[in-house]
Amino acid sequence: MEQTSTTAPAAAPGGMSAKTRRGALIAAIFLMATSAIGPGFITQTATFTTKLGSAFAFAILASILIDFVVQLNIWRIVTLTKMRASDIANAAIPGTGYVLAILVIVGGLFFNIGNIGGGGLGLNALLGLDPKLGGSISALIAIGIFLSHRAGVAIDRVIVVAGIMMILLTVYVAIVSQPPVGDALFQTFLPSTIDFATITTIVGGTVGGYITYSGAHRLLDKGTVGIENLGAVNRAAVTGIAVTGVMRYVLFLAILGVVASGAVIDVTGKGANPAAQAFQAAAGDVGMRIFGAIFWAAAITSVIGAAYTSVSFVTVFKKDMTERARNIATVIFIAVSLFFYIIITTPPAQMLVFVGGLNGLILPIGLSIFIYAGWARSDLMGGYRYPRWLLILGALTCALTWYMGYKSIGPIFALLTAA
Repeated sequence: MEQTSTTAPAAAPGGMSAKTRRGALIAAIFLMATSAIGPGFITQTATFTTKLGSAFAFAILASILIDFVVQLNIWRIVTLTKMRASDIANAAIPGTGYVLAILVIVGGLFFNIGNIGGGGLGLNALLGLDPKLGGSISALIAIGIFLSHRAGVAIDRVIVVAGIMMILLTVYVAIVSQPPVGDALFQTFLPSTIDFATITTIVGGTVGGYITYSGAHRLLDKGTVGIENLGAVNRAAVTGIAVTGVMRYVLFLAILGVVASGAVIDVTGKGANPAAQAFQAAAGDVGMRIFGAIFWAAAITSVIGAAYTSVSFVTVFKKDMTERARNIATVIFIAVSLFFYIIITTPPAQMLVFVGGLNGLILPIGLSIFIYAGWARSDLMGGYRYPRWLLILGALTCALTWYMGYKSIGPIFALLTAA
């Protein structure tokens, strides 16, 4: 009788059913992917593709490679230690977890202001609503999801459905815009221009800040942790990176086709919405509606992801925080983001580019702590021998992100005051 639960055929490693573990992994993959392909990344891609043309493909490649190293290390260490990122940081270097938590929460707040703005821009393109009203509606929908008694299930379903819709619609526009694929592939590896501020901003918009930890923390909340789940977690991380990588490149190609055709895209005006202009130029009014749907889906999933992940760092200050209390804190986080979105006068598109750069500056701090933990604190992982090749790649990536941050800090903050 007592052995029944351990011999059940549906059991997966760690006592979790295969279906439950698969659901947890899919949720983590799509949370990471939709956080990475949010309205900030879409706006940044349109802005920088207009500025750099095919040469921007190199920045996309750099973001994918950095994402690969960062996510594999973060997901692996969180899985093995069974702790949140801030707790890992405190255990590895006392006090750094609090610093990391504050940085991620503040960066997530800025990002969420931009995400709500993205929801406003999406509903403006889709339904013609005023962006402030559209942003408010988007924030209230996200709040409703977290107030639901089945918030966890609702989050997972919304993110998966919205993610699939984003991919299909973007592929359609990429085909219609007929981009110069050959030149894009060539400049992916041999770019005519390398702009560190651009790379740092796009990396921050798709890897940095809260995004780094979103998928890993979702796995932790779902209980998909421990060495017994490591193989499945690694495969999920690679799958998530592949999904986001393809989505990034397809989005870039969709906008590149418009830029290469000679269409003029405004990236500096007060009401500029570069991605919307690109989609409209590619497919007319239908393209504008498609953009609205993609942008709104990206925004609502990113509002959820940014709020969920940012609040998961609050637990470092209050260890006994219940799931219900976290959901309420998440609602407050979204409400505060909405308040600042309404009163801030910086155009949403400009804010979306800036917050990517800000999170790109946060990235090397957290990554440095994790790489140190991998090198020196195997005791936190039950004595697990961490792969040296992954640590070496992590150390090199860490050094690169520090250098990019140093080279880019001035241009990134200048985005706030740009015309």
